[in-house]
Amino acid sequence: MLSIIVAIAKNNCIGIKNKIPWHIPEDFKYFKEKTMGNTVLMGQTTFQSILDYLKKPLPGRKTVVLTRDENFVPPADVRVFYSIDEAMEKLKNENVFVCGGASIYAQMIDKVDVLYITHVHQIVDGDTFFPEIDMNVWKEVERDDRDEFSFVKYKRI
Repeated sequence: MLSIIVAIAKNNCIGIKNKIPWHIPEDFKYFKEKTMGNTVLMGQTTFQSILDYLKKPLPGRKTVVLTRDENFVPPADVRVFYSIDEAMEKLKNENVFVCGGASIYAQMIDKVDVLYITHVHQIVDGDTFFPEIDMNVWKEVERDDRDEFSFVKYKRI
């Protein structure tokens, strides 16, 4: 199974200066619950932001970094691929959650089966955005509404 997991604001913003523009502890918990024990696929910039914050890769998950930088040296146990095709081939038997950044989301949205979207009920300033979700392609299958956000699962039609 190949999924995207992301929190997005009403204006599709997902970040500013390589940081999440809100603090929603329930979303961190949701992300952890969904991804724990699985493979997380991300770009080098997103991976670096996690390292800056946690000082280590996400615990309890297999981390895969997509990069064009052939000099990138990852920490132990972090796999690196230099193309989406290579990653897709090597990860085809794993449950993979794509978790950023914007260019990886844009390249992967047409390849994934499921979207786990936390819709943040606000418009925020930012410099990084998620692609539009084409409702001719995706069907909402689960929703958990809260005051400031909603957890929504979409499946490809």
